[in-house]
Amino acid sequence: MDSQKSKSLVADFSSEFVSCWRQLPDKGLFFLLLAAWLALFQFLGNSTFGYIDTPSLYYWMWNAYNMKHPAADDGHGNLIPFVVLGLFWWKRKELLAQPLRSWPTALVLVAVALALHIVGYLVQQPRLSIVGLFVGIYGLMGLVWGPQFLRASFFPFFLFGFMMPLGSLTEPVTFPLRLLVSKLVAFICNDVLGISVIAAGTQLFNGLGTYQYEVAAACSGIRSMVAIAVLSIIYAFVVFPNGWHRVLLIASAAPLALIGNTFRMLIIVFAAEFAGGQEAGAAAHDHWFWSLLPYVPAIGGLLLIGRWLERRNPETAGFAGAPRQQPTTV
Repeated sequence: MDSQKSKSLVADFSSEFVSCWRQLPDKGLFFLLLAAWLALFQFLGNSTFGYIDTPSLYYWMWNAYNMKHPAADDGHGNLIPFVVLGLFWWKRKELLAQPLRSWPTALVLVAVALALHIVGYLVQQPRLSIVGLFVGIYGLMGLVWGPQFLRASFFPFFLFGFMMPLGSLTEPVTFPLRLLVSKLVAFICNDVLGISVIAAGTQLFNGLGTYQYEVAAACSGIRSMVAIAVLSIIYAFVVFPNGWHRVLLIASAAPLALIGNTFRMLIIVFAAEFAGGQEAGAAAHDHWFWSLLPYVPAIGGLLLIGRWLERRNPETAGFAGAPRQQPTTV
């Protein structure tokens, strides 16, 4: 039975994909231009050969997302293209309903993108080239399918911004976050739970000195903050058509991520305090299950805020862009 359902879903998807593909005009021209644009960044995309010995901007990005470093927090970049493609598929009917036409003015966007890449290449700043890469793709879509298509596809296309690897550039954000997390954990332990924990900068240790930990860069919460930010943006744009609902939901990502990361550090302290000292705390820190727990209060809080907004204004909630049912008059 499950096998039959799977085959039916695959057949339905294939049929829908073929239908959408046939409705899309000038796709040959777009994909030809896209291939040429992508080839530019493959063969002349990166000039920082002293760091990553490759001319490919894509390989430079892949290396940034997957490098083994304690402060590396850009792994979400591997998933963003799939998220964007999935959301484009979700919006396919709205996109195809736009008046699709060529729009030569979009060449301005392509020219700006090319200028960004040239500057990035010359001054060896691949991040500028990444901006140029995506601005250029956006411009090519406008060139072939017009301004209305660009407007309708701005979400989810701008989620590609989360593919920008920040690396050490996040230090001005992560260090204050580390200090804040350490202070929050010490406050909760001492003043709420009665557990003796001392915060010294980004370090946490108990009064007896039997365990001590540091809220390192990887524990600052920036990783969970990015993940929750992406989820909140998707939730906000999919469910709410009005601006202030979206702003409020997206703004909640930062405090929710902070709460989640504080929760994780508390678990580490509890493990060290009640389950075996330094080794137990280290085991809780390194175990995959405990590393996922910060997302539970963060995602739960996001859903609660979204549900509250829906109940507060039920007439504005629902799938954004979906047709609303009109009240029946009698």
